[in-house]
Amino acid sequence: MPDAYNGIAAHLLRDVRWLKSSYSNSQGTCAEFARLPSGDVAMRNSRFPEGPALVYTPDEMEALLHGVKNGEFDHLIG
Repeated sequence: MPDAYNGIAAHLLRDVRWLKSSYSNSQGTCAEFARLPSGDVAMRNSRFPEGPALVYTPDEMEALLHGVKNGEFDHLIG
């Protein structure tokens, strides 16, 4: 696998397991996440699995998940 960088084509991230939330809808509208061998986490749009993947450090993912759990982004969806 090549070094991962933000905006890397998701299909270049071979041998990773993409996961999506059980809350995803039947139209496949969701984000998918994969842990990379480096420990970083890649995110892609499930509707465009060959498109770009954004890569985040574990600390960045931790901050995001804590914010989501605390409702800090609830205003974005309704």
